[in-house]
Amino acid sequence: MDFPTTHWSVLARASLDGAPGARRALEDLCRRYWSPLHQFIRSRGYSETDAEDLTQGFLLHLLEHSTLGRADRQFGRFRSFLLGALTRFLADDFARRRAQKRGGGAAHLSVEEGAPELAGPAEPGEVLFDREWALVILENALQTAQAESETAGNARAFAVLRRFLPGALETPSYEQAATQVGLGLAAFKSELHRLRQRFRALVRQEIANTVSAPHEIDEEMDHLQRVLSDPGNDLTARLEPPAPLS
Repeated sequence: MDFPTTHWSVLARASLDGAPGARRALEDLCRRYWSPLHQFIRSRGYSETDAEDLTQGFLLHLLEHSTLGRADRQFGRFRSFLLGALTRFLADDFARRRAQKRGGGAAHLSVEEGAPELAGPAEPGEVLFDREWALVILENALQTAQAESETAGNARAFAVLRRFLPGALETPSYEQAATQVGLGLAAFKSELHRLRQRFRALVRQEIANTVSAPHEIDEEMDHLQRVLSDPGNDLTARLEPPAPLS
């Protein structure tokens, strides 16, 4: 297997001033991981406005301090790296705010010292972060599958087939869907099987970009599947597709 290095290498280059593609890498970082980071910060009790400011500040902090350049993909999952870096960033932010209220300088505060005073328990926040991370993975895979279908001229069929992938609010019968697509039942099932296989491969590719070694892909897939299978999670709000084309 040609193991990808996309996230670890490209995002590391984004931390180098003037590096080619740095702005594009930063925009991709913001697009892909804004939601998990923002939701984790909100879980700590920050207001919506403060959470947005802190999310943006954290992403800029990563680049300005070359944190991504020091991240080594051999030492773990990118998800864990970002969450650890964010936790330290919030602890330092809390220390600065506390020091300012006391009229002093911005003294450094370790994660262990600062975390108990931050609003909201850490563990639920980590679960929320993982859930949002998993949704980002699925969204990226779905967007890629949709783009591939549109390029192949199969946008109309994808709008129907998509309802049998994760996140669909309502799933029609195979017979109804086959009629909408204009295929026989056997041909429809074959197309659906191919799409499901392709979607799973795209999810694996997304995950492969964020782990350290090939053997971690299945572990990460299992973990994110457990997170998404929580009965309290509602995927439809984020992943419900548009209505099929008439």
